[in-house]
Amino acid sequence: MPSQPSKQMNSLLVNLVRFAGLILLQVLILNNIQLIGYVNPFVYVLFIMMLPLALPGWLLLLIGFLTGYTVDLFMSTNGLHAASTVLMAFARPYVIQLATGVKEPETVSEPGLSQMGIRWWFSFSLSLVVVHHFALFLLESFSFSQLGYTILRMLLSVAASEIIILMLSYFFMMRPKKKS
Repeated sequence: MPSQPSKQMNSLLVNLVRFAGLILLQVLILNNIQLIGYVNPFVYVLFIMMLPLALPGWLLLLIGFLTGYTVDLFMSTNGLHAASTVLMAFARPYVIQLATGVKEPETVSEPGLSQMGIRWWFSFSLSLVVVHHFALFLLESFSFSQLGYTILRMLLSVAASEIIILMLSYFFMMRPKKKS
């Protein structure tokens, strides 16, 4: 059985690789996809969703800011992603509490498809993607004059992002260790 520091180091390494992989996927591939001028999938938010549940709130907000700021640096968006990702990180504990009825589920240390099941994971990830995209697209347009266009872009981007997030969640599923 691995020791506690070894588990923490492994979790840190997994999250760093996940961060780098999702940021690279976002800035190198997904930022170049814009279907019909409406759909912009943003899946880097999956990193915030999959962080450990026991993470202190201040650290979750800081990681949310740094994640969004990293995307802002690559996209030259002057804080739009940082603000949206911090809002999503702020909402995450409340979404978990609404979905489970408790602040921190005892049986799960990190949210994920394999730990929570498809129904819970879908509602959890969809809720957070909607929060993120709503803030992002509203801040981007910074006007209510084109609210219909903004909502259409948000809904289509939420759908595209959620489909990709579900596919990536299957990829990130922890496989049970085989007994020898």
